[in-house]
Amino acid sequence: MRFFKKARKKDGWLTIAVQRDGVAAASIKPVSEGGKPFVRFARFLPGQPDTVLEQAGREGQANAYRCATLLGGGEYQVISVEAPNVPKEEMRTAIQWRLKDMLDFPASDATVDVLEIPLDGAAQGRPQSVFAIAARNSVIRPRQKLFLDAKVDLRVIDIPEMAQRNISALLEPEGRGVAMLSFGEDGGLLTVSYRGELYLSRRFDVTLEQLLEPDHERKHASFDRITLELQRSLDHFERQFSFISVSKLVLAPSSVTGLDEYLSSNLYMPVETLDLDTVFDLQRVPELADKAVQQRFFLALGAALRAVEAA
Repeated sequence: MRFFKKARKKDGWLTIAVQRDGVAAASIKPVSEGGKPFVRFARFLPGQPDTVLEQAGREGQANAYRCATLLGGGEYQVISVEAPNVPKEEMRTAIQWRLKDMLDFPASDATVDVLEIPLDGAAQGRPQSVFAIAARNSVIRPRQKLFLDAKVDLRVIDIPEMAQRNISALLEPEGRGVAMLSFGEDGGLLTVSYRGELYLSRRFDVTLEQLLEPDHERKHASFDRITLELQRSLDHFERQFSFISVSKLVLAPSSVTGLDEYLSSNLYMPVETLDLDTVFDLQRVPELADKAVQQRFFLALGAALRAVEAA
């Protein structure tokens, strides 16, 4: 199965994200240009995925929508590599060969997909780079079987970077990029989007649980680590993509307190915390007004934003 695979079905996506304590299912109804994406459905079902996934698909009307799921942070690798000079239809095979010394598992045991990193006209002469996304077949196959057993027609296995990019793209000022930082059970994820494209992916070894730590000193030690990693990552990004001006850092919604103020006082760019109500129409799911609930559904909603044309 490809990570970015074309799908043809009724308009809209249902994403079922497998989490440690259950599954979060979310669906978005496409709207006319200029309107907010309408959240049709959002439901969390606690329990083991193999026991609740069929119910999630049934309640989310999986038979009527294209269905996607997300890999967790430790289930795949994203590596930026120089694009090989081969025809487009041979790119995945060539990239898989190039990855054989870069992965922490055999390339022959990998499902691989490729995402281009667009170059600005000012960067002529610079080699084309791509993101290579690789996951073990031993991760992909059980996920496919999980959905097959639940009678949910899985069309796409996506990654958090793309889900986060989809939301970040809604926040971009004209001609400028947006950095976005989210935290979950498997750590932090920093992305930079520009003109709706993904340009940076960076994982932070700080979990949401650590940021909710009641001990002040331990919590602020995590804040320090995040600040240092952000400074290094954004400085490197600025050198690598000098044609992109990053307008702001947006923190994904969560119940973490104090991080936005801390980063604002230590970074050179504006920092703000996202409320999903500013980018989605949430009238059908009022429970999403809660920041902790927004955090749970953040990536599922981002994945459900995917466009058929870009799938």
